[in-house]
Amino acid sequence: MIRFAFVAATAVALAACASGADNGTLDIPAVEPGDLSQATMVDITRELSTDAFEGRAPGTVGEEKTVALLTERFKAAGLEPGNNGSWVQKVPLVEITGRDYAPLSIKGKGVDLEFQYQTDWVGVTYREDAKTDLKDSELVFVGYGIVAPERGWNDYAGLDMKGKTAVILVNDPDFSTEGLEGPFGGKAMTYYGRWTYKYEEAARQGAAGAIIVHDTAPAAYGWNVVESSWSGPQAYAQRGENAPPLTQMNGWVQKGVAEQIANAAGKDLATLSAAATKKGFKAVPLGLTVSTSFASDIRKFESQNVIGVLRGKTRPDQYVIHTAHWDHLGRCSPAPDGDDICNGAVDNATGTAALVALAEAHAKADAPDRSLVFLAVTAEESGLLGAHYYAENPVFPLAQTVGGINMDAFLVGGKSKDVTAVGLGKSQLDAYLENALGADGRVVTPDPNPEAGYYYRSDHFAFAKRGVPFLYVDGGEDLVEGGREAGAALAAEYREKRYHGPKDEFDENWDWSGVMADLQLFYRIGRMLANSTSWPNWNDGDEFRAIRDESCAGGAGCGG
Repeated sequence: MIRFAFVAATAVALAACASGADNGTLDIPAVEPGDLSQATMVDITRELSTDAFEGRAPGTVGEEKTVALLTERFKAAGLEPGNNGSWVQKVPLVEITGRDYAPLSIKGKGVDLEFQYQTDWVGVTYREDAKTDLKDSELVFVGYGIVAPERGWNDYAGLDMKGKTAVILVNDPDFSTEGLEGPFGGKAMTYYGRWTYKYEEAARQGAAGAIIVHDTAPAAYGWNVVESSWSGPQAYAQRGENAPPLTQMNGWVQKGVAEQIANAAGKDLATLSAAATKKGFKAVPLGLTVSTSFASDIRKFESQNVIGVLRGKTRPDQYVIHTAHWDHLGRCSPAPDGDDICNGAVDNATGTAALVALAEAHAKADAPDRSLVFLAVTAEESGLLGAHYYAENPVFPLAQTVGGINMDAFLVGGKSKDVTAVGLGKSQLDAYLENALGADGRVVTPDPNPEAGYYYRSDHFAFAKRGVPFLYVDGGEDLVEGGREAGAALAAEYREKRYHGPKDEFDENWDWSGVMADLQLFYRIGRMLANSTSWPNWNDGDEFRAIRDESCAGGAGCGG
């Protein structure tokens, strides 16, 4: 399930890239609780989750209804249009819908295997081609498909991948490590473990195809999630001039399919996988070819980010951002009862509703010193496209953006004694989170699944990779009623039965008390940042620190 990554608190941190904090410590002002409306949360979540919104896929009638609803509610809350007089930022996208899939055909000496689309494999093209024909492409097992010079790692060393198809393992080489020590962060996934990186690297290597081996534990989701997410219409950012190279086809196969392919090559997948965890691994040509073909329907369109702003009283040119994605999967693989609308009630009608509820509460409390931005982004489910587009084309300069809070999927299940943290110790936003938690009498539970790489899987990452510190906080694991056992059962039920499926639907019987407590936490943090004089930075040694420092040094940003 999607996690809200935040960086857990240590002590009062030093303010770098900042001015205005006495004695070099962060300025964390006291904040009164916000007047937050549960009715707003319930009403907007319910409405966005109805079948009339058709699963809120970008470029559909669901988008039109969502943008209209958000515009109306942002205006009623007391916000101003956030994009130079407009409530929206247009995001150019292309939608590619594959159809008429041939089987995935594996051939070699004495080998003739066929695997069926969706049941055994899924695949898409990022190219705007009416027909994709991957024919007799040589299969090469490339381990984890990583090129990381700073770590002395190159799974493609000595290979010419032109016209070939890479078979790639999901996650990082050291994901099975119990601790957080290792060449790729031990159990905690790095960006090298994400499928987005693996496809990008295969394309850079000149590969014709890239196929990731699905395995539930290192992927952190089942085949049902892959199958529903990778079939049907797929939205991508429109490509400009000098765009990076692309493969013909990117896909996934079930682990059992990969085992059959390895056996047909006279290999053992477990043995190959074990070898791939070692530094100096050499890619293994499998002596087999892969072929498939499919047609694509192509539609270019503009989607929309929705932006509202509450102008600051004394420092309106300094910004604190709240983000949530309004989109979901639209129509998807049907449930046994025939329901084929992925309504996305939890993911992410709840987060979208939270933007409105927070906007209302901040406006009722009067404007803080800094401006508060409420950004509902499109196409998160297609690869954080709306967030990346905003971060590449910011309405409010990133060097003048203090930081942000991302909200992605409130799992509605009653109050908890804690919040769950991902990416512990990354930024000085820790201290704000610690202060806000103290007011609640709650504590932090470390991320129980660092191998899942949740830090790279929601919209905050688009800002983080460009240097802007962001919090991303999930609901707790330790429920007031039922403890950790109940919390684990709630998360497992959602992940296994509803996540990215037609049964992520609104329930009139939901207990909203825990959601409202978390929303109060986000209100306090946002208000603290908006009334603070500090500019929190990433901690020393963090991967994003140098980017922020350079941004701050480049002009009058970051309090300079």
